Amino acid sequence: MNSLETFAQQFADTVWGTPLVILLLGGGLFFCFISRATPYRHMGHGIAVLLGRYDTPDAAGEISHKQALAAALSNTMGLGNIAGVALAIVAGGPGAVFWMWVSAIVGIATKFFTCSLGVMYRGKDSLGNLQGGPMYVIREALPKPFYPLAVLFALAGLIGTLPMFQANQLTALIQDTAFGGSAPAWAPLLIGVSLASVIGSVIFGGLPRVANVAIALLPTMVTVYLLMTAWVVINHLSGVPGILLSIVSEALSPTAVGGGFLGVMLIGISRGAFSNEAGVGTEVMAHGAAKTNEPIREGMLATLGPVFDTLIVCTCTAIVILLSGNWQQPGELSGITLTANAFQGQMGGLGLVLLGFVALILSTTTMFTGWYYGAKCFGFLVGAQWQPYFRWFFVLAVIFGATVSIDVVFNLISASYGLMAIPTMISSILLAPKVATASQDYFAALSCKT
Repeated sequence: MNSLETFAQQFADTVWGTPLVILLLGGGLFFCFISRATPYRHMGHGIAVLLGRYDTPDAAGEISHKQALAAALSNTMGLGNIAGVALAIVAGGPGAVFWMWVSAIVGIATKFFTCSLGVMYRGKDSLGNLQGGPMYVIREALPKPFYPLAVLFALAGLIGTLPMFQANQLTALIQDTAFGGSAPAWAPLLIGVSLASVIGSVIFGGLPRVANVAIALLPTMVTVYLLMTAWVVINHLSGVPGILLSIVSEALSPTAVGGGFLGVMLIGISRGAFSNEAGVGTEVMAHGAAKTNEPIREGMLATLGPVFDTLIVCTCTAIVILLSGNWQQPGELSGITLTANAFQGQMGGLGLVLLGFVALILSTTTMFTGWYYGAKCFGFLVGAQWQPYFRWFFVLAVIFGATVSIDVVFNLISASYGLMAIPTMISSILLAPKVATASQDYFAALSCKT
């Protein structure tokens, strides 16, 4: 392991220590308590919002409710759902999956509070445009001594939202599919330039184009991936109960892979947060752009994110990998190549091709939205008038990510996500009573109308 890989790993391990896990889990449980489980009791309302029953086209904002969720999901439902799950299982065994589930369940309440605040405390950028995101929540709602937290979020967001992980893993999959694991030295650069061209063609069209592309692609991707998983599960149905039992038992075992109970919990929670981003704050920027004057309505829509992302898509990946058994002897397999090997072993060449299709959609839609998040962080720090120049930096980052080590990329991005979670969770916990009160008023008024 070279010095850069060592630094990146130590950096990620330091950030994702016990204090941050306590902040995420404890904060999520606090949100659940103070809201009296509102996000869980009214999840049907979130579905109604998604279906367009409460759209307000003339309200302040940039995109519709559906576009906001699609934009948020296009970032959360990325290669973390395929490669991130594989990395979690190799590092922490089956028990890591259990803690990813826990992070998602608790994350439902966290998303409700953070995304409600994203609309409740929107602020104007240097050009006078209305913006949402944890940095604006902190600036608009908290006293000035808390402003450094807004800067910390924006700085970490510049790194955490870069497309390097997605570009890296998609490049690895393309190389395996096209060259059978023996790709020439020039392949990563060529793939990186090609990806950069595709990403640039979309992000130069702005957030509405990004959201529309996500709406068009994500449902097809989820359907294909569910069918792929169903095929594997049906053909290995007798092994599924044992897999589910191992997920629970290993999560609570003092001798679990990854350093025992505490070690596997830290791995699962960090990978879960990397997947669904609950408490990280990136999704707040997408939901904060929704056309609505009702913060609670947008918060309820946001609760659907961890369900689709972690409880459904990540679980599909985990079951296929664990049924294949290849995680126990990964050898040179890492990240998406481990998942690809599992699907190829179960479905042959068709599995590899279909996974390539899914990965292409996941990675590109994530990179589309990552540009928007990064540009908002950049604009907050240096002025919104400079945001257009961030597109060029982002496109170059695609090429860079395609040509560097997966360990360096994943650890740097993961650590940045952890740093983003600190200001997001602290500000949300401090402002939670505001959301709880607004929630009671909102649902009381809603019940009167019905």
